[in-house]
Amino acid sequence: MADFLSKEHITANASFNRWLVPPAALAVHLSIGMAYGFSVFWKPLGNALKDVDGKPLEVCAVGATHFSEKLAGTAKALFATDCNWTQFDLGWMYTLFFVLLGCSAALWGGWLERAGPRKAGLVSTLCWCGGLLISAYGVYTHQLWLMWLGSGVIGGIGLGLGYISPVSTLIKWFPDRRGMATGMAIMGFGGGAMIGSPLATKLMTYFATPNSVGVWQTFVVLAAIYAVFMLCGSLGYRVPPTGWKPANWTPPVTQNNSMIATRHVHLNKAHKTPQFWLLWLVLCMNVSAGIGIIGAAAPMLQETFGGALIGQVDAANQSLGFAEIKKDEAMTAAAAAVGAGFVGLISLFNIFGRIGWASASDKLGRKRTYFIFFILGATLYCTATYVAGFKSLALFVASFCVIASMYGGSFSTVPAYLADLFGTQFVGAIHGRLLTAWSTAGILGPVVVNYMHDTRLESGVPFDQIYAPIFMVLAGLLVVGFIANFLIKPVSDQYFMTDAELEAERILSHEKSPKNGAKNGVSAVKVTSGDKQHPLLVKLAWAAVLIPISYGIWSTVQKAWVLFS
Repeated sequence: MADFLSKEHITANASFNRWLVPPAALAVHLSIGMAYGFSVFWKPLGNALKDVDGKPLEVCAVGATHFSEKLAGTAKALFATDCNWTQFDLGWMYTLFFVLLGCSAALWGGWLERAGPRKAGLVSTLCWCGGLLISAYGVYTHQLWLMWLGSGVIGGIGLGLGYISPVSTLIKWFPDRRGMATGMAIMGFGGGAMIGSPLATKLMTYFATPNSVGVWQTFVVLAAIYAVFMLCGSLGYRVPPTGWKPANWTPPVTQNNSMIATRHVHLNKAHKTPQFWLLWLVLCMNVSAGIGIIGAAAPMLQETFGGALIGQVDAANQSLGFAEIKKDEAMTAAAAAVGAGFVGLISLFNIFGRIGWASASDKLGRKRTYFIFFILGATLYCTATYVAGFKSLALFVASFCVIASMYGGSFSTVPAYLADLFGTQFVGAIHGRLLTAWSTAGILGPVVVNYMHDTRLESGVPFDQIYAPIFMVLAGLLVVGFIANFLIKPVSDQYFMTDAELEAERILSHEKSPKNGAKNGVSAVKVTSGDKQHPLLVKLAWAAVLIPISYGIWSTVQKAWVLFS
């Protein structure tokens, strides 16, 4: 078993088709990407306990309004079995997901580089699917702490390892298209909820009974499905031999592009460079500016446009405000449906932005691509402030669709940016450490948006005027990111490994040369990529991931269609 999981065992030969690796990565990322879709469980779990008449029991924090009271209620909910959980109690799962993702990727990124993607993928499978089973037991026994431990902590570790497991491998298999390769995989993480959310909803409906909301059974089924996909994906990982290059491809001359390194920075030195921390700030600012507003997309649209979403006007033929329509259940439901369609549309742009922008960065360059993110993003936030004032729904929606695409594009472009700056030897591990920027942004962005929203609402600001200053603050974050990106220069020579240090690291990583399979230390040898081999296997592998992706897209388009009807 140790040999089967070893890096030597999964080093490919000359006939291996590199196009088998992206669907393997997609299988893993589509599974762990369900973390984005966990909100579909909040409402059912909030009504899990019922009295003898079938009515939901009170929540653990009855009457809690202040933050401190809610925290006290959550502390009680962790171990109580006689009261229901609130969305505030359950929402901490998101914090655990993305904090643990960044921390685990940073802690074990170096181990991943030496152990190889297969071993890391299998550990990720065990953590993510095992965490779902622990959560299922937590729901069955109504123990919130088991939910937090299972999916939040153990599952969060699985998220981190699964997220970075294919990054280094894909960059090495596609030196000619680094952005496109990582974009394909990371697109899967954004699309996981698009597939998992409607599937989970159908499973809960199927398993629901008068005494059960069907959540724990859904967790068990999802764990089984994801285990199959993640096992197949992890076992499908292969690494190229040292010095491998695609057939008929010549590395571009980099003398005129000093931003693309031809040598490698050691993991232990990367965080000592100013480039690492500038890029950390670039990612943190871009994600902070997107994640907070995307998380509030549905209520933002409803509060900003009110009756204009559903054609409701007053006696003076003016659109009703959100304060008026929320008094009527039918109008509230109709507006919520439009809000859900907006969320679906944003999801699609988030997903396709990951592959689109990352692929474009192969031609534009990473630094220029991020300049586009910051300049265009800040402009669109200012535009959204303006068009919201005269209720132009089409321009408002278009602005946030583009913002969502760049939010997704920042995730998929950054691994290639790292490879350009620091080389490919430790790019997966360096990427893991950089993901702490995502963990930080996952707290910073929502806190800024939600705090400003609640403060302005409590001070009596009309609903349709709440978001304008929020947009300007987010545009300011993008300006900070622009400055950080502007300051990124090529890494100084002092940080790169010598040839002897690189050879020693490749021996520690159990790398092989393509020429004779010996442990590393040999020069690059050009071998065929095998693109004409295994055509049926390649088609089957891609079908296995494209079919569920198509299902997710179709489900999302159906929800988004309400915006146009």
